[in-house]
Amino acid sequence: MIYNVKITGQARSDLKMIYEYIANVLMEPSIAEKQYSRIENAIYSLNHMPERYQQYENEAWQSRNLRAMPVNNYLVFYTVDNENRITTVIRVMYGARNIQKELDNTV
Repeated sequence: MIYNVKITGQARSDLKMIYEYIANVLMEPSIAEKQYSRIENAIYSLNHMPERYQQYENEAWQSRNLRAMPVNNYLVFYTVDNENRITTVIRVMYGARNIQKELDNTV
């Protein structure tokens, strides 16, 4: 079954910040492009079998069927709507961040 993959504005902003940090702060624009592409390709792979990654265990989010997909040192957080066959990416974060705090600030 094929799912439609949607990326929220917050997730797009997260991707942009990741790219800008690697390109401008770490001064590695070619690595920034490659990392951005890896994350983007992984996101669009969620159009097939999106439930293959584990559910996020902390409540408030677990009941919303939030899942986390690792991509290198980053985590892509998304929900799955099986009835409408939609996968919605809500955040993309560096794995060493305070994930719960960042998710608490997510609408």
